[in-house]
Order: sequence, then structure tokens, then C-alpha cells
Amino acid sequence: MYDNSASMAFLAQLPLKVAFEDYIGKEKISILQKRLSADDGQAGDPSKKGDFAYYAPWGNIAIFYKGFEDATNDLIIPGQIESGKENAENIHGDFTVTIEKVTN
Repeated sequence: MYDNSASMAFLAQLPLKVAFEDYIGKEKISILQKRLSADDGQAGDPSKKGDFAYYAPWGNIAIFYKGFEDATNDLIIPGQIESGKENAENIHGDFTVTIEKVTN
């Protein structure tokens, strides 16, 4: 997770049980029940595989399993998926996961 308000707001909501669905053949998305703070960071660069993103207008999180060439200023990148990102594109249909903090 990066050091920005969106990532801190997301971490404060954990653990979360969320349902993901495929979106445009490039990402898995889930609408959050509670929106994240979008005060201090916007993406101007295209998203890349493994980005964990928050799309402020819809209030959804996304895991990109393919790059997305069209950058939008409404997409905030709270972090990067470190392991398992290669598996996301092989999951077909909707799925539910529990996201928890991992501490070392």
C-alpha cells in the first residue's frame, strides 16, 4: 500500500468481505459500502497489471490484470498487488474474497 489517504481509508475498513466481477476484460471490480478519501492523489499514468485502484466517481476498488492505456484523473492507486496478480485474469465469473491486513 502506498502512503496516501485512499490507502489509509481502505486499510481502516479491513477486514472486508467483497464480491468482485469482471469489467471490460482488464480488471476485477467491487463497489465499496463506504467510499474512500480521495483527497491527496490522482493517477495521471496508465494503470498497469497488478495495480490496486480506487475509482472515486463510482466508489469501487479494482484489481487490474491487464494494463489500461487510457489514464483518468479519477483513478487513484492505493497500492500494488504483490503476489497472485497473475491469477486474476483466469478467474471467470463473480467471486467473493475476504481482504485482511497482513503484518510482519
